[in-house]
Amino acid sequence: METLHIIGGGMAGSEAAWQAAQMGVPVVLHEMRPQVKTFAHRTGDFAEMVCSNSFRSDDSEQNAVGLLHWEMRAANGLILQAAEAHRLPAGGALAVDRDPFAAHVTAALKSHPLISTSYQEVTDLPSSGHWIVATGPLTSTALAESIRAATGAQALAFFDAIAPIVYADTVDMSVAWMQSRYDKGETLEEQTAYMNCPMTRDQYYAFIEALGAAEKTEFKPEEAAAYFDGCLPIEVMAERGPETLRHGPMKPVGLTNTHDPQIKPYAVVQLRRDNKLGTLYNIVGFQTKMKYGAQLAVFKMIPGLENASFARLGGIHRNTFINSPTLIDNQMRLKSRPNIRFAGQITGVEGYVESAAMGLVAGRMAAAELLGQTLTPPPPETAMGALITHITGGADAKTFQPMNVNFGLFPPIDAKGGRKGRQARYKAYTDRAKDAFTAWLA
Repeated sequence: METLHIIGGGMAGSEAAWQAAQMGVPVVLHEMRPQVKTFAHRTGDFAEMVCSNSFRSDDSEQNAVGLLHWEMRAANGLILQAAEAHRLPAGGALAVDRDPFAAHVTAALKSHPLISTSYQEVTDLPSSGHWIVATGPLTSTALAESIRAATGAQALAFFDAIAPIVYADTVDMSVAWMQSRYDKGETLEEQTAYMNCPMTRDQYYAFIEALGAAEKTEFKPEEAAAYFDGCLPIEVMAERGPETLRHGPMKPVGLTNTHDPQIKPYAVVQLRRDNKLGTLYNIVGFQTKMKYGAQLAVFKMIPGLENASFARLGGIHRNTFINSPTLIDNQMRLKSRPNIRFAGQITGVEGYVESAAMGLVAGRMAAAELLGQTLTPPPPETAMGALITHITGGADAKTFQPMNVNFGLFPPIDAKGGRKGRQARYKAYTDRAKDAFTAWLA
C-alpha cells in the first residue's frame, strides 16, 4: 500500500495521522520542529498548545464547539482522548495541562506501528504521492511560497495573539481570590480553577489609559493583515471604547470578592489554571501586542499582580491561511493538484478543536482513497460537516475569514413544535447533529 505523508505535527496533522493509521494506512508525519523553530512553539512535541490551554465549552447540548467535542469522541479522536486524560478544572470548559497533553499525543503517535516521523522541513509542495498539508497558521516561509505558486493566488492572513502566563505563587492572594464564575464546579479543585483580581472604577480607567499609551509591536505596510475577532489583542478591544473590556474579558458578573463581599468590583481580571500542579495561570482574554517592557508595567497595575512573575509574556504573530472556497473540493483536495489535501487552521477554520476536527476528516478521507474507497463528507447538519461546507464553498470567497464552529454554519432548524426558545433550538441542533454523525460513522 502507498504511504500517506502529512506535513505538520500540530492538532490537525496529529489527528490526521492517527485516524489514517487506525484505518490501516502507513503514515509518515513530517514536522520541522525542533530543528526549525517558530515564534510561538517551545518544543518539538506534536500538538503543542501555543495560545490558550482551553478547548472552550464542553456542553454538547447547548454549544457548537461542545458538539464538536462529542463528534470527535465518537470518532475516537486522539486529541480529545489526550485532552480527557490531562483535563484541568475550568468550569464548563475543557482545559488541559498543556505539556503532559502534548507528551501524550507524541507518545501515542510514535508508538503506533504504522506511523513514522521525519524531522526535516518540507519546503515544496510534492508533485506526486498522497499528502496532507496541515502546517497551520505558522507555515514556513518557503512552503507558503510554494503553496502560492501552486494555487496561483495569494494566501490570506490575519494576526493572532498570545496571552501571558503567571507563576501562581507570585499572585497576592490577600487581594485575589479563587472562584469560578457563577460558582460552577462542586469539588475544591474545580472551585480553584480561576483566580480573580478585582478593580475599582479608578483602577480600571487607569488601566485602560495605560493600555492605550503602552508601546506596541508595529508591522510594516506589506505585513498588514486583519485581526481575528475571536482572539483580539486586549488593547485593540480597549480602543473600541472604554467600557468594552468591562463587558468582555474583565466583566465582574457572577463573582463575589471573598475579601470584601459587600463591595462589588467594577471589573475583574480572571486567571485560569494552566497546569495540573496549579503552579501556572494564564490571564484570560489578555492576548496582547504590547512590547515586553510595556506588558510588565501595565499588567503589574492589576491588583494582586503588582509583584507577579511571568512564565511567558504575550505576543502577536502573522497567521497564514488559504482561500479554501476557491481552492479545495469537498474531499479537502487542492483542485489543481488533487494528490494534496489541506487540513487544520490553514484551511480557514479557527481554534484547536476545529483544526483537529478537520485533520480527523482529512485523515479518514485520504486513508479511504488509498484503500480504494471514497468517504463522503460528514453531513452539513453535523459540526464537522458544517465546517467543511463552510470552507469548501459555503463561505463567500471574497470575504472569507477564519471561523470558529457556530450554529450559524448549520442548516436552519424548523422553529415549530415548541422549539422557539434558544435552549430548545440549540438542543434541536445538537440532537439532529448527533443522529446524523452517528449514521455517518456507521
